[in-house]
Amino acid sequence: MLPKGSDVEPRGAVGILERLPTLDLEANEEFLASFRVWVNGPLSRAAVARANGILKDKGIDPKSAVSTRTALDALTADPVIAVRNHTWSRCQHLTWQNLHREFHANYTGYMAEMEAADNRGPGTLEINPTIVTPDYAKHEFHTQPGGYVGDPFAGHLYHYLTNNFNEGRNNQDEQHTRLAMSLPTPADGQVKRILDLGCGIGRQTLALKRRFPDAEIWGIDIAAPKIRYGHMRAVDLGVEVHFRHGLAEDSKFPDNHFDMIASYLLHHEIPASATLAAIKEVHRILRPGGLYYPVDFYTAGRTPPSDAYSRLRDWVSHRWVHEPWMLEYREVDLPAELTKLGFDVAHKGAPGTMGGQGNLTAVKKA
Repeated sequence: MLPKGSDVEPRGAVGILERLPTLDLEANEEFLASFRVWVNGPLSRAAVARANGILKDKGIDPKSAVSTRTALDALTADPVIAVRNHTWSRCQHLTWQNLHREFHANYTGYMAEMEAADNRGPGTLEINPTIVTPDYAKHEFHTQPGGYVGDPFAGHLYHYLTNNFNEGRNNQDEQHTRLAMSLPTPADGQVKRILDLGCGIGRQTLALKRRFPDAEIWGIDIAAPKIRYGHMRAVDLGVEVHFRHGLAEDSKFPDNHFDMIASYLLHHEIPASATLAAIKEVHRILRPGGLYYPVDFYTAGRTPPSDAYSRLRDWVSHRWVHEPWMLEYREVDLPAELTKLGFDVAHKGAPGTMGGQGNLTAVKKA
């Protein structure tokens, strides 16, 4: 059993990442990360080649736009493609299983660590026990046990799973640091307050504070377990950021409050109606001349791919990896909706962010 104390690091840390508490668990996770590299590399390339061959045999151009139904009818029965899809999702299941077992087997120690940090600084944590969690947020996204709101260790689980998902390339928050560094700033140069919308465990929130040390940085998310973990991590690292338990579409912040708002992988994890409500809220709480920088699939100046293999891939994510709103998200024209609200929309941002082509930037008109 882990000791009950205010900081649980039985095997220390590597940089800003606390090591997993046992060598067995660390070895299992490193194996699964390596397995994921193979699945995402050679196995996925074999599946794409097989899909292209099948489509050509059926008289379908592999690059042409087709319906999801056509893609499923053409491709789901092939064993190579099926093995790729199955191993991709099962790698995730095994990772969840390993992590869930560890944190719940040592419930007392890990919970005491979070409780000890709740009211400590630097920074603050606001948990609203009366908030009504919308049904859309209760799914077990990515097959995470309990989802984001139903397990007290949702933040712990999500942190180490996403490190696996990123194949070890984000263990020091490198990806979130690149995102934070890529944000354009308002034309007048004023950056006093920044909001990370749908902040999760706050990796981008902390990266924003490192880039803008003199600014007041907030993160907001409906998942209380994730922001509790994010606050605990910020306290441990000595970074002054503020976390609020709340909804992207009803943040409770004042009008015209923020100079900049960023979001990372928010919109594909909420229904289209919530996305429209969230960007309306962004417009309300962003000051004139302030900018919104959402990073998600298809925000890098391109439309969702509609070839058969891409359709199948998104359907597999939707059906088997519990991305319940992925197919809805594909149909949202985010630039058009932001323009309707009174934003000037452009595609700016550093290469190397999601999509590799810069990302969507929306400036609130004066």
